[in-house]
Amino acid sequence: MNKGGGTKISGHLRRDARIIGLLFASTTSMIGSGWLFGAYHASRIAGPLSVWSWVAGAIIIMTIALCFAELAALFPRSGALVHMSHASHGDGLGRIWGWMLFLAYVPVPAIEAEAIVTYADNYLPYFLRPDGSGLLTVTGFVVCVALLGLVALLNLLAVRMLLNVNTVVTWWKIGVPLLTVAVLIIASTHWDVWGVDPANYHFSGIFTALPTAGIVFSYLGFRTAIDLGGESSNPSRDIPLAVIGSVALSGIVYVLLQIAFLMALRPGDLANGWAQLTFAGAMGPFAGLAGALGIGWMATLLYIDAYVSPGGTGLMYVTGGSRILFAVGELGAGPQWLTRLNGAKAPWGAVLVMWVFGVLFLLPFPAWQLMANYITSITVLTYGLGPIVLLVLRRTQPGLHRPFRLWKAEILAPVAFICSNWIIYWSGFKTNTFLFMLVGVGFILYALYYHLLAKRPAEDFGWRQIGWLLPWFGGMWVLSALGDVGGGYGLISFWPGVIAVAAWSFAIIWLALRSALPAADIAEMMERIERTS
Repeated sequence: MNKGGGTKISGHLRRDARIIGLLFASTTSMIGSGWLFGAYHASRIAGPLSVWSWVAGAIIIMTIALCFAELAALFPRSGALVHMSHASHGDGLGRIWGWMLFLAYVPVPAIEAEAIVTYADNYLPYFLRPDGSGLLTVTGFVVCVALLGLVALLNLLAVRMLLNVNTVVTWWKIGVPLLTVAVLIIASTHWDVWGVDPANYHFSGIFTALPTAGIVFSYLGFRTAIDLGGESSNPSRDIPLAVIGSVALSGIVYVLLQIAFLMALRPGDLANGWAQLTFAGAMGPFAGLAGALGIGWMATLLYIDAYVSPGGTGLMYVTGGSRILFAVGELGAGPQWLTRLNGAKAPWGAVLVMWVFGVLFLLPFPAWQLMANYITSITVLTYGLGPIVLLVLRRTQPGLHRPFRLWKAEILAPVAFICSNWIIYWSGFKTNTFLFMLVGVGFILYALYYHLLAKRPAEDFGWRQIGWLLPWFGGMWVLSALGDVGGGYGLISFWPGVIAVAAWSFAIIWLALRSALPAADIAEMMERIERTS
């Protein structure tokens, strides 16, 4: 394959990934720092109803994942999420979405590094500020930079070797949480916290906890199997199975962990109410509970796992993010050197970019929960395109061979899109203001480059196909401002806001379908994608 400038791309990615490797790649991307901190933060927001937060999160993400399962089988390419966005609305949307996906991937290894030093600070108190804010010190920042460098170096290995390493890590990451569940439930003697302080948690907390407690963040890793589509030996079968299986497996683990966490709490831990839940070792919640119950060996095991679980997730997100960048370069939406491969057929240039920008993301988000909220919003925003693409392809390419066909897609795809927008809404006005400002600045810079520096034809930019993004993003920002979540002005209460978001989502679906490429152009675009690596 030739690049735009006539220079040849240095080879093709290896198709060595098999079903277990793909399943575990997605699973290890989900069972990371979320299991170490999510149950604690969810309990502070939703009290004992936090169990239902994990159930609701699994259902929402499974609905979205099912849409991507069909699309992934149609686009068995590395960085397939980029290819999908080109297929339905052309190169203009594809370029924008490729870089939004990058902004969603690149901070995840950084937050996993923060999780490692946050747990380590309990016995090496040099990494976090002593004021209880959870913010990094200079030493903590330097250690995070080094950890990011380590996972980047591991990503220069051949994909089969990388996935073999990850398979070992994933067995550990499944085993330790399940062992934690069993030990905490057996050792717990105070199972009466379920009725404590009922006035200070509300049913709405089930949903506001989804983004703010890191619950949705904990489920987002299902896409890693999709990102490795170009390296799968049987993508049409294995990718849908890996996507669906990883969400189901992780959901079971997370629900059990939340139940065990609640059972292990003592009434004294809740003396000041759920919102002020605290105990010794709260910066390492499960280890702190184990220590309070006198299970020293369990606490030690959890401190070890605090390196393994986040490290494995960071490893896989660098893998997925580098494949997104590979696809960006491959489709001409970014520099062509992003497609350069090393001797192990790993995209070394893309891995380097993931490391550099991961370090930069430590600066505005020097604490785990701060970054988790942002990652949830930007990632779910990028996921919102999947149901749209599915609906467009069902309408314009009805005869297309679909190795995996989503049942009742005409219903489930709109539901998935609404769920995506609900998560964004529940992230709160402050988070969404930063999110849409970041996206807006990026879009303006790209438009200026395209028209003024590159001097490419305006008709090729795809304004007609991307115009629906403004009412989508702008409408969600306005609804966040009017709502009562995360700094909103409270002009509309929680449930009317939820209904308004759903109604607005239907309007955006209508606009998005009207803005899609004609059927003939979509068919031509899919043939072009078929010729990529």
